[in-house]
Amino acid sequence: MKGLGELERSIMDILWAHNTPMTAREVGRHIADRDLAPTTVMTVLDRLTRKGFLARTRDGRAWRYQPAASRDAYVAELMLEALDLTGDRSAALTRFAQAVSGPEAEILRKALTELEDE
Repeated sequence: MKGLGELERSIMDILWAHNTPMTAREVGRHIADRDLAPTTVMTVLDRLTRKGFLARTRDGRAWRYQPAASRDAYVAELMLEALDLTGDRSAALTRFAQAVSGPEAEILRKALTELEDE
């Protein structure tokens, strides 16, 4: 999975937050502070679709875009890619486990227990 550029990330944040398919015009309204041309928004949405981050469906003459996966799935994939960068996955995982808070460690424990029970 490739990373996201700043504008791509902003657009994905909008789509993840709204949790409903949106047109390029609707997305553009939510990033009005950036003063982007509508064609720029459409180009970025098309690029995100080609990269596999978005799915699109026809709605009359417009396309409606929605995330292909959740934000959680994207972040988990980034974490796995970062883990692949290390030469010692065990050391990286150990260091990560030492860095998480108590409540986060409990969430990890619970998730691992559930996986073992399956």
